[in-house]
Amino acid sequence: MTLTQEIATSPDLTESAIFPPGDLYSDEPPLETELHLRQIILLLNCLEWWWKEKNDFYVAGNLTIYYSDRKRKNEHFRGPDFFVVLDTERKTRKSWVVWEEEGRYPNFILEILSDSTAKIDRELKKKLYQDTFRTPDYFWFDPYTSEFAGFHLVDGKYEPLEANDRGHLWSQQLGLYLGIEGGLLRFFTSEGELVPTPEEDAQAERQQKELAQQQKESERQQKESERQQKESERQQKELAQQQQESERQQKESERQQKELAQQQKESERQQKESERQQKEIAQQKAERLAAKLRELNIDPDTI
Repeated sequence: MTLTQEIATSPDLTESAIFPPGDLYSDEPPLETELHLRQIILLLNCLEWWWKEKNDFYVAGNLTIYYSDRKRKNEHFRGPDFFVVLDTERKTRKSWVVWEEEGRYPNFILEILSDSTAKIDRELKKKLYQDTFRTPDYFWFDPYTSEFAGFHLVDGKYEPLEANDRGHLWSQQLGLYLGIEGGLLRFFTSEGELVPTPEEDAQAERQQKELAQQQKESERQQKESERQQKESERQQKELAQQQQESERQQKESERQQKELAQQQKESERQQKESERQQKEIAQQKAERLAAKLRELNIDPDTI
């Protein structure tokens, strides 16, 4: 919304300028660049997904806030780039009409700076959000220069926020940090974890499932490896026992062969001894016979 549009008033307002409840539409012009649009959509998606279980907040981007005390359309309206209202019904709205929302103003406002709006965002809007809206948390961010600042309302005045060691600023109203990630402004938890988009959350869940499956498969392979290791050790032990038995049998065979050789040698010795004895007996018989023949005056050599 241009400055002229936002502060324009009509000198001849009539009662026809008063709209019935629920009949006020947002009157914001298109965003200046695609990057501005992407930044707003990113924050909307992240916060709505992070608070998907909650029903007591309203978050919007580039939506008109009507705050006329006289409930008139053509006076007192602004269109923050991104704002959050707490303790209200979560539902879609055509605009945010303060007098129809029990007088509630945003708890959190973010303006996305551009060349044409930066001065207004830093001065005029900051004063408006401080003095009229009494919005506790006000931030601004330039996606092209990465200028980033945040303020918290203390005793009716905005005090600048101190960044943590990661350059993040804390929003008391949201209970989240804001910080630059990948050139755009993102939400972070109090522990410093990035608040994901639905797509990032789904991807992380998918990766966790894949990791769990990989872990399960790794454990299965580990168990299989351990089983194979035990089987290998059992086979090695069995092989060692078989080798030991084979060596025992080999030694027994060699002992038996040696014993057999000794027996064979003994048998040959006994055979020779038997032959010697038989020869000796035969000779003794021959000598006795020769002696008998000589007694009979028979020459045994002539027989």
